[in-house]
Amino acid sequence: MALKERDKKHLWHPLTQHKTHPDTIAIVKAEGCVLTDEDGNNYIDAIASWYTCMYGHCNPHIIKCVTEQMQQLDQIVFSGFTHRPAVELSEALIDILPNNQNKLFFSDNGSTAVEVGIKMALQYHFNKGEKHNTLIAFEDGFHGDTFGAMSVSGLSVYNGPFEDFFLKVVRIPTPNGKNHDLIIKQLSDIVNTNKVAGFIYEPLVQGAAAMQMHDTHGLNMILNFCKHNNIITIADEVMTGFGKTGKHFASDYLATKPDIMCLSKALTAGLLPMAITSCSQDVFDAFYNDDLSKGFFHGHTYSANPLACRAALAGIELLKSEDMQANISRIIASHQDFGQRIETHPKVASIRQKGIIFALDLDIKMERYGNLRDKLFHSFMERGVFLRPLGQTIYILAPYVISEKQLNKVYIAIEKVLDRI
Repeated sequence: MALKERDKKHLWHPLTQHKTHPDTIAIVKAEGCVLTDEDGNNYIDAIASWYTCMYGHCNPHIIKCVTEQMQQLDQIVFSGFTHRPAVELSEALIDILPNNQNKLFFSDNGSTAVEVGIKMALQYHFNKGEKHNTLIAFEDGFHGDTFGAMSVSGLSVYNGPFEDFFLKVVRIPTPNGKNHDLIIKQLSDIVNTNKVAGFIYEPLVQGAAAMQMHDTHGLNMILNFCKHNNIITIADEVMTGFGKTGKHFASDYLATKPDIMCLSKALTAGLLPMAITSCSQDVFDAFYNDDLSKGFFHGHTYSANPLACRAALAGIELLKSEDMQANISRIIASHQDFGQRIETHPKVASIRQKGIIFALDLDIKMERYGNLRDKLFHSFMERGVFLRPLGQTIYILAPYVISEKQLNKVYIAIEKVLDRI
């Protein structure tokens, strides 16, 4: 019996209503940018498997490094112990993070990295003898599926049944170049009527909100306001981190740096699950005390797993390499050329790009997970391209190792599918 049929007996897939979507595609091999299913069909992975495998699937350098580590040390409790991969990763990561980041806290997925960041912000004030119970977040943001992360997320399609149990969150619009003064006025009103602990944001690109992009200057204004009002700023770079915006981190575009950063996805190049929440020395110092209760009591069994740390270290080595940086520049230029070509298509309402992230909105009303969206997905797969539309938005976020030939195949598939809508 085929894997896709055996799958139906026991497995419950994420973001899936199994009654209306009972079928899956069984992938048996992945290499570079290509996925192969059990029937021998190949697909270009044009979204890097949810923005993780940025250096290509089964990258030989990463596999070699992790294989060597596997023969030396596989797993050790990180409470009271340390190890070389974690120490070396901390040194390599601090070297490329914004210069105010100084401490790293390990967990195991992006949602939990956010959860940790939220708890740090709340306890930061608590440890100083103040109770700050309110968080600020952008409208339509998405930060994950655990309760704190859901609380600060604005996409109700994910959160509906749980909203009565959320933390207290006040939402503000994203800056668009025209609404900056209104946002600052709104922030002033929020601060005057609430005890605000932190502001969490996806810097410059809101991933799950269909790659919506916002204004750098406006975000800087918001961050400056927060700094002057003792509001801890939390940059969720789970999606944007590790080169996708053209710089190592989206926060590198901003003059005002976050107090806390949340990292995952491409952190380990898609090989193993791991996350990191980094913070400034000032945040860490609020927990550094003779009083045991002021410590940060959050932990995971697989925190700083040596294999995941080694994968992350190998990924950073690749990210900093001349070849990978040249690939990023090449993809950015190719997207710009494609954008000029596609923006006049009668079915395209708008396009946008930040780094290697390219998105286009269709001039068609459609549901986020509706029938037309499903037809688009299957049309792309029939052409050998894995793209996962977010409602009326088609986006590309391919591995950095994608070739020009493969990238052109993605572009052609989009054009042909648009011609048939």
